[in-house]
Amino acid sequence: MRTAERLQNDVLDELGFDPMVDSSEIGVTATAEGVVTLDGRVREYTQRRAAERAAKRVAGVKAIANDIEVKLAGRPEHADTSIAEAALRALNWASSVPREAVSVSVSDGWVRLDGEVDWNHQRTAAEQAVRDLRDVNGISNNIAVKPKVSAKDIRSKIESAFKRSAQLDADRITVKTDGGKVTLQGRVHSWSELEEAEEAAWAAPGVTDVENLLVVADPAFA
Repeated sequence: MRTAERLQNDVLDELGFDPMVDSSEIGVTATAEGVVTLDGRVREYTQRRAAERAAKRVAGVKAIANDIEVKLAGRPEHADTSIAEAALRALNWASSVPREAVSVSVSDGWVRLDGEVDWNHQRTAAEQAVRDLRDVNGISNNIAVKPKVSAKDIRSKIESAFKRSAQLDADRITVKTDGGKVTLQGRVHSWSELEEAEEAAWAAPGVTDVENLLVVADPAFA
């Protein structure tokens, strides 16, 4: 197990190594248990996301609190109106997003998405369409996924997907379903395995929510 100081330094080094991240105003704290907190400020929402991705790549990181703020320099007048107009255009251009299924509201650069879609990949595509727009501070994705299949069928499809995956150890993951909500429990070896499991769960038809309770185990104690 890494010490808190070593983990902190490893995350700082990874942030400095990533060309997508301006780490000059980002602070990092860490615990020996693998909990990392990112704070400070960046000028773009994309940098906030890139910093979190960089931290997740570091061995020993088991949980992340991303408290980085987005501080735009010289915010233009009527910026929210421009963001809302650009977001609508982006959604219309996104072929995976059903037309008129998603509504947009913007306040102080924060974009809120509402509506209902049939699949989670449509929900994700809507967020991807607007997240890199100019002057965006952050996104609240409140788009709901309509359940279309039974909880039993959802669980069966997810478990089958886990067994097909070369990256996942399906025997170490438990899948529970309640309507369209899926809960994942168990232990995995890495962040990439944890995210792979969550993505596979979201890919099943009828899934409306995924609670990922998987734990990244220290390889020495796995």
